[in-house]
Amino acid sequence: MARYAEPGAVEWVESGGGPLIVIPEVVLPFWSGADGDETSSDYDRACDVDGYIGLVPVGDTRALVLGDEPASTAFLPEHGTFVRWCAADSEDELLSIVPAALEAAVWEPEVHWNVPGPVVLFDAAWPGSESKRTDHLKLALEPGRYTVRATYAGPGPETWVGLVQLRRLPN
Repeated sequence: MARYAEPGAVEWVESGGGPLIVIPEVVLPFWSGADGDETSSDYDRACDVDGYIGLVPVGDTRALVLGDEPASTAFLPEHGTFVRWCAADSEDELLSIVPAALEAAVWEPEVHWNVPGPVVLFDAAWPGSESKRTDHLKLALEPGRYTVRATYAGPGPETWVGLVQLRRLPN
């Protein structure tokens, strides 16, 4: 994981060039990444997601694909949001604009995601069984149904951030 500030600060996950994926931990062994059939690997399915977010089947559940750009991504639990570093001079600058960006966001259509428990964010090209050998971030999400929405915001002329917000729905 990349760290741009002091240790213990935000942890960023980077991609080798393709999408990042958020997979429920219980189905990690079923994600083959770029391995497999030349024309229809799991990685290819993730790359086929059109837009900022999408869901793809994995085992008996679905994984969340963070599409569009292979931007460095962190999770801010206080906002329930994945933050994607598109353009900023520093981590402090990027993180300081998140509250205003969330408040002013014009969200894309949301998707509904059933989460069975903890999830892992990593580069979609890696097999799930190898995800701990690369940049990854484990999130202890509560089991349940979530709405997921995404946007890009440019609150400054040289500062851009992608936002993917998870909101747990009541049972």
